[in-house]
Amino acid sequence: MMMEEYLQQFGLFDEGDINRFLELGKAKSFKKDGFFIREGMVCREVGFVISGTFRSFYYSHKNEEITYCFTFPRTLISAYSSYISGQGTPENIQAITDAEIFAIPKHHIEQLVESKPKWLLFSKIIAEQQYLEMEKRIFTLQKETAEVKYRQLLQEQPEYLQEIPLQFIASYLGITQRHLSRIRKQISY
Repeated sequence: MMMEEYLQQFGLFDEGDINRFLELGKAKSFKKDGFFIREGMVCREVGFVISGTFRSFYYSHKNEEITYCFTFPRTLISAYSSYISGQGTPENIQAITDAEIFAIPKHHIEQLVESKPKWLLFSKIIAEQQYLEMEKRIFTLQKETAEVKYRQLLQEQPEYLQEIPLQFIASYLGITQRHLSRIRKQISY
């Protein structure tokens, strides 16, 4: 299972620790267009994407959907600010394809943290990674052109990019679908 490999990469856990973690979580399946979380709900779990692709979006003041993030396999998924604060989330996280995650509730993570210091270190590492990823996403969205952002998606996630509807990619890039078509034509030449 990918979850075991993910935990092993940190070099913190023995087989017993990993088995305990796996016992506390469970696999969840999502059909295409299903929601991991909707705006206003409180996020009470963290997921590890086993298969499928998700998008995170919010509604603008004009009530338009703005896609600001994609989540691919072998990465964590959560409405993280809601998870931390216990407040309702302003975001929606929706499956773009059929998807499966391994989810573990917050209260179980808190039990692990209380039981062994290495889980606290793990939580700290994850929080730092989430912060760095968010900062990278902000800088990329604000500094780079749509073409550069599209090229990055092509380079980093080529196998999943074909699954994402063009309107979501255009929204993520902050451009129209027509402009996206022009960028795609330029790149294919």
